[in-house]
Amino acid sequence: MVVAFVGFVGGYLSNELRTLFGPDLLFLAGAVSASLVTWFTFLPSFVFILAGGPLVESTHKNLSFTAPLTAITAAVVGVILNLALFFGYHVLWADGFAGHFDVVAALIALAATLALFRFKVSVIQVIFACAVTGLVLRISGLA
Repeated sequence: MVVAFVGFVGGYLSNELRTLFGPDLLFLAGAVSASLVTWFTFLPSFVFILAGGPLVESTHKNLSFTAPLTAITAAVVGVILNLALFFGYHVLWADGFAGHFDVVAALIALAATLALFRFKVSVIQVIFACAVTGLVLRISGLA
C-alpha cells in the first residue's frame, strides 16, 4: 500500500506526467504511476517464487540446502515474534512502562485471541469487530 501511495503521489505531482497526461488528468497520471510502481515492485518476487519453487522442492533430501532454509524459517519466526512484542508493548503501554496500562486494549486483544483460537472466527471478522469496538469506545469516550 505504501508503494502504491508513493507511486500515486509521485505521478500526481510529476511535471513530466502533467505534460504527458495534461493538467486535467492528474488523477489518471497518479493511478498509472501507482499501478506501474506496484507491478514492478512485486513482479520480481513472483518471478523468483515461480522460477525458484521447483528448485527448492527438488532439494528436500539434500541437507546442505534444507539446513539453511530451516535457519531462515526460524529467523522469520523470530522477526514476527519480535514485531508482535514490539506492537504489544506500544499498544498496552503507550507512554512506556512508566505510563498507565491500557486495560481496554488488553481486553480487546484478549477477546480477539479467544475469538481466533477458541471459537475459530475468521481473521477478517475479528479485525472488523476489533476496529468497530475500538471506534465505538473511542467515540463514546470510554477509551
